[in-house]
Amino acid sequence: MQKLIRKSPLITVVFLLLSSMVAAQTRRPAPPPASAITSYLPASDAVAIIDVKRALNETMPGILGGDAAKLAQANAEIDKFKTKTGVDLRSVDRFAISVRYVYPSPQTTKLDTVGIGHGNFNPSAVTASVRQAGNGQAREEKYRGATITIINVNDNVKMFGVWDMHVGELAVCVLDQNTIALGEVPTVRSAIDAGKAGRAPAALVALATHDPVAVAGFGANITPELLAKIDLGNDTLAKDVSSIKQAYGSLRSGEGNVAVTLVARTDSVAAAKNLSDTLQELRNLGGLLLARMTEPRKSLAESALNNLKVTARETELEIRTQVTAASLAALIK
Repeated sequence: MQKLIRKSPLITVVFLLLSSMVAAQTRRPAPPPASAITSYLPASDAVAIIDVKRALNETMPGILGGDAAKLAQANAEIDKFKTKTGVDLRSVDRFAISVRYVYPSPQTTKLDTVGIGHGNFNPSAVTASVRQAGNGQAREEKYRGATITIINVNDNVKMFGVWDMHVGELAVCVLDQNTIALGEVPTVRSAIDAGKAGRAPAALVALATHDPVAVAGFGANITPELLAKIDLGNDTLAKDVSSIKQAYGSLRSGEGNVAVTLVARTDSVAAAKNLSDTLQELRNLGGLLLARMTEPRKSLAESALNNLKVTARETELEIRTQVTAASLAALIK
């Protein structure tokens, strides 16, 4: 039976924001205080921090500025997101994402996700906007003094001309004038329970924010149950991957380039070395895969492969690569 990882509605927002960020021509602002980042984050298996303001103000002009029609379409998609959900992404400065792994069946992993948006919100206006997006079908739930508004979006949202995904039911709650939660009803409740102090593990938050100049970062625990749902098709690779206990990474950009760093934290020095050797062997096969690709994906993949660096450092395996923002922009239709 095919092994699946199911996504929650909020995962849609996460992927769209991440996909927009990888081509940003960015400045280097100082990171926000850790207390603000962790506010309302519930207990988590993975945490991601995304600078939304930089994505919207710098990314789109950076990759689409040479094509007025594409830039206009991207702005129209942001407006569509507000129309469909009632949430204006332009009012969000930063998203902190919490993910919990749930295993509904032996073949399935479900990602219970909630996004905590930081910005400046008018609770009454946001609630009214979400209800309006619900076209008379919105419902409300009171939970520990907070109001959760639930709507059925049931539509595809394509933002920035990059990612087309389906959004089903969406729950929205203004937690205070600077914080909003989006997700499914149970995950939004978990954010309310977490409160301003938050409940996300400090170690994961530290991994997600380890690069203070990154556009986005993440930190995740890699559990045996999670790995069991992934069919790698190779026993040796599966054994090497099973040694990974945590993963973290970040996205940087500047001077027309995009740099991606991924780090796997294993259970031993030997395991990190074995993973490095395995990846080097797979890298040598990359040319065969490139031959089957068509442009513009081929140029992007070739650039990433040529710039790929794999380094084992004690119990960690670091993977770095870099591509041009222009090559990413060529993929946007």
